[in-house]
Amino acid sequence: MSNSSSITEFLLLAFADTRELKLLHFAVFLGIYLAALLGNGLILTAVACDHRLHTPMYFFLLNLALLDLGCISTTVPKAMANSLWDTRAISYAGCAAQVFLIVFLFSAEHSLLTIMAYDRYIAICKPLHYGSLLGSRACAQMAAAAWGSGVLNAVLHMANTFSLPLCGGNTLDQFFCEIPQILKLSCSHSYLRKFRLLLVGFSLAFVFFVFIILSYLQIFRAVLRMPSEQGRHKAFSTCLPHLAVVSLFLSTAMFAYLKPTTFSYTALDLVVAVLYSVVPPTLNPLIYSMRNQELKGAIMNLFSGMFTKVSSISYPSLDLVVAVLYSVVSPALNPFIYSMRKQELKDII
Repeated sequence: MSNSSSITEFLLLAFADTRELKLLHFAVFLGIYLAALLGNGLILTAVACDHRLHTPMYFFLLNLALLDLGCISTTVPKAMANSLWDTRAISYAGCAAQVFLIVFLFSAEHSLLTIMAYDRYIAICKPLHYGSLLGSRACAQMAAAAWGSGVLNAVLHMANTFSLPLCGGNTLDQFFCEIPQILKLSCSHSYLRKFRLLLVGFSLAFVFFVFIILSYLQIFRAVLRMPSEQGRHKAFSTCLPHLAVVSLFLSTAMFAYLKPTTFSYTALDLVVAVLYSVVPPTLNPLIYSMRNQELKGAIMNLFSGMFTKVSSISYPSLDLVVAVLYSVVSPALNPFIYSMRKQELKDII
């Protein structure tokens, strides 16, 4: 019986067998990763630079963008590197770090989404108390609690997962180190510890989920009582994106971790993992900015300010160098470039 101490590396799931398909996977994940970096980076910059967005709702949105960047940066770059370099290996320490970061970031995001539901509840159901209940100090404390709960949950899960004896080899049927896949490798006598591990995590997740549902029941009741159609539209425009993000995040994560092991197929597990670990961090910026005029305006102002600064920069010496490069250097180098590796042309010359 082998123990986890004898394992020095794990083998992750490859997306494809041929080199061409691996490069295609690399290109697709690179596009998704760059889109997530751009979207979340724009939200971070817009909220930080626009003083009109220095409110509790956008402060929590800034924290969500940070967590999304961390989530997608934990899994996607390693998968891209494996496809590019045609390998499946990840070190034992690297796998442990991935598990810690995934649980930490996703737990913190779940807590933060619950806090954002509370923020919307106070803003719509108790607007007169919004400033007193959600001051800057209270917001900072709630955000710190979300990040701290993620750390505690990650330490608990990582310690329990990697203390289990592993008897099923070192091959994981996933493109990153996922706890359910590691538990499949554990010895048969450790089922009770697996159950305790999952029970703690999902009890906490269930409490947060119930809180979000109850908050939105109160929110919808308050919105439907509003006499003004414009007021209802504004309330829904701030609540529906958050509800869409919560639904996408929780439905895919719950399916990934709660489905029975008999209903486990490699292709299905792969699709579900992409849905909960890659899609939400990429789509969240789009979902939040699609109906939010304030955020869209801040992003447009950010772009217009950047273009204005760039267009205002003009140096005569720089303009002269650029003109020489495209009008003189390019025609002069073209014959040399074309004949450098063209043997037939060199023989004729």
